Amino acid sequence: MTFVQQRIREAGTAEIPPIALRTVAEALGDTTTRDHDHEPSASTVYRPRHALDLREVLSPLARGGDGPGFRRTADGAWLTFRTPDGPATLRLGRTGDEVHAAAWGHGAEWAIDGVPQLLGESDDWSELDVSQSSLLTEVRRRHPGVRLSRNRRVFEMLVPSVIEQKVTCTEAWRSWRLLVRRHGTPAPGPAPEGMWVAPDAASWRRIPSWEWHAVGVGPQRSEAIVRASRVAEAVDRTAAEPPATASARLQSLPGIGAWTAAEVTARSHGDPDAVSVGDYHLPASVGCALVGEPVDDDAMLELLEPWAGQRQRVLRLIALSGIRKPRRGPRITRQDHRWH
Repeated sequence: MTFVQQRIREAGTAEIPPIALRTVAEALGDTTTRDHDHEPSASTVYRPRHALDLREVLSPLARGGDGPGFRRTADGAWLTFRTPDGPATLRLGRTGDEVHAAAWGHGAEWAIDGVPQLLGESDDWSELDVSQSSLLTEVRRRHPGVRLSRNRRVFEMLVPSVIEQKVTCTEAWRSWRLLVRRHGTPAPGPAPEGMWVAPDAASWRRIPSWEWHAVGVGPQRSEAIVRASRVAEAVDRTAAEPPATASARLQSLPGIGAWTAAEVTARSHGDPDAVSVGDYHLPASVGCALVGEPVDDDAMLELLEPWAGQRQRVLRLIALSGIRKPRRGPRITRQDHRWH
């Protein structure tokens, strides 16, 4: 925790608008929030060997849109990471057939080294046969540049996935943004205002129970995050393992089931077969796309069986089709976990 964050917490300014935190920090003289040297710590130019839709490849990392760790631009995006070497800000921009990448912070070299994987260089769609579905064939034709991103940050992907368990996306993303802005660190370099790097494992452990409640995260989810934070280094080591192995290891942790593991490995590993079983909307959307009517989890898995090993790719195509389940039934009730 920086000096400024400690001062803010001691002063009881938890309600300061997140965007104002950087200004407050600068007023207190914390130079860790300022970077007058806008020259990147590391940079590269990536020339993909395949069609690449930068926006679609990065979209799963957005967590609903612009937030503390993701910011869209006209030609690409800004992202933040907590790497093994420290915080990093990564700027990606498309110019013709090239992607220009620049990074700032102690983790800059790590972030730059991972740009090809982040943009799906090793994600091979050549063996995916969707000819049995006219819908998927057409979507694939229209979106040749979609790839699965592998960002190698397992624990960092695990925390928001746990927060998203059994609540609406709107609730989960709000909680995630509040926690990152209160307990993370300012994004290095010339990142857009309001960007932060997610807290490290020790910081997640230090969040008091009342604050989890205050941002709408119930005890089951907060306890799962705290438990996982105690073995965060082991969790991150699974980035080097096959997705199925990593998924099994994640599910050995209390509070982490098949849905959460799939949400993590789809992002951290670029898992081509990840299926979020137990999702409130997914089975119905898959059913509507493939057979014209909503189905349950078991039927969804049966429908996806012909693409075993590549089911996440099929799910991405279904998402790109725009087909969703009919909005006739009751929506999930928003829950308030705060104390009154």
